[in-house]
Amino acid sequence: MTGEQAVALATAYFDSGEFRRILARRIALTTESQRHDDDTGILLYLEQEIMPPLRALGFELQLFDNPEAVNRPFLIAVRIEDPSLPTLLSYGHGDVVFGDDENWRAGLSPWELSEEGDRWYGRGSADNKGQHSVNLAALEQVFHARGGKLGFNCKLIFEMGEEISSPGLAAICQQQRELLQADLFIASDGPRLNATQPTLFLGSRGCINFRLSIHARDNAYHSGNWGGLLSNPGTQLANAIASLVNQHGQLQVAALKPAPLDDNLRAILRDLSVGSQAGDPAIDENWGEAGLTPSERLYGWNTLEVLAYQTGNPSRPMNAIPGSATAVCQLRFVVGTDWQNLVNHVQQHLQLHGFDNVEVEWLHGSPATRLNPQDPLVPWVLEILQQTSGKKPALLPNLGGSLPNDVFADTLGLPTLWIPHSYPACGQHGVNEHMLKSIAREGLQIMTRLFWELGENGSTILAQRRAGESS
Repeated sequence: MTGEQAVALATAYFDSGEFRRILARRIALTTESQRHDDDTGILLYLEQEIMPPLRALGFELQLFDNPEAVNRPFLIAVRIEDPSLPTLLSYGHGDVVFGDDENWRAGLSPWELSEEGDRWYGRGSADNKGQHSVNLAALEQVFHARGGKLGFNCKLIFEMGEEISSPGLAAICQQQRELLQADLFIASDGPRLNATQPTLFLGSRGCINFRLSIHARDNAYHSGNWGGLLSNPGTQLANAIASLVNQHGQLQVAALKPAPLDDNLRAILRDLSVGSQAGDPAIDENWGEAGLTPSERLYGWNTLEVLAYQTGNPSRPMNAIPGSATAVCQLRFVVGTDWQNLVNHVQQHLQLHGFDNVEVEWLHGSPATRLNPQDPLVPWVLEILQQTSGKKPALLPNLGGSLPNDVFADTLGLPTLWIPHSYPACGQHGVNEHMLKSIAREGLQIMTRLFWELGENGSTILAQRRAGESS
């Protein structure tokens, strides 16, 4: 058996309709982690859909209670063929966001896989049931092609709370560090650069949500009687925000900016085209950091966004000066940003610009991660993507969005490689979420070849990596 033959077997499996049948069954289970009135689908998903196929592959399975969220368990699966072989850790999440049933297009349901052309509609088809189903199917194909072996050791962790910010994931990985010990991490989530280009990304931008607020007085006062005499928190907060990010969306807080992009990073991002696919919104060319290309702004820089703003009652405005104003803002940032001191940096900046009355409150945040693009694993994976698909793959230093990658990169200390099987216009987190059948098929081919090559050449590549670290 060769790698090409293993890919051919995987392709035949996909074309038989079996993958679609399994995915339809998984989508039919309601696993909304944001709901707490009905959790039955959460555990059923692990027990009925994930554990049986892994048990058939010889994995040892352990369910763990979530130390931070009730009824949001973890599954850890371990298969050790030979301690001397490379060990892969992979990941998936079976939970989804709210189904939002009533707002899906007529004829579609979030809990029923519907096929229209190249699209498979259903909640979780893109995020993340479809993606980890591709990877599980690839493991199965390699296992059968090798006559009951993978050629490497494999560990998997599944969570059921990713859509509520992965409570307990860091804690369980810290508690089970020895059980989860591995040589490399490969998983699938998020979108490709575009629908037609296989993509590898090496981490994710970090994210912090914080609240800005001004409370001037408990009551609102008539704007005719008191206008010009009482400060307006809405006006003040708008100006305070304008001191943080200007009219072109350019971050103004020097302490929250990253280091300038180096030549290696610019070279990686030079040929990437973002926002050029059908259905994408038109990019505002005069928005964002000056002197950077769109790909550099998205993958190599920090952005501050205003997510929500309220003063008075926008739905029923009155002729009154509001007593307070509040805004929720978000910083997306790359590695090297002093993100943990954001509150101090924002407060100091606002005070310097005369806004002493603005309160800054940290809501939640997660760090940025990025595997060194010069790591030997990177060209190895890129070559497999190109050989299997016949297309030049895109390399992203990090995803523009955020993932719990810090748990795998920092807590477990692993080189992280993400190969997504979705695309930007998939409707993730919105109505009419879908997976492209063509991407799922190509993704299965890619992952089958990647897992095959890990069994063939993984020890050599990892030895090269260790030699580079020690030199």
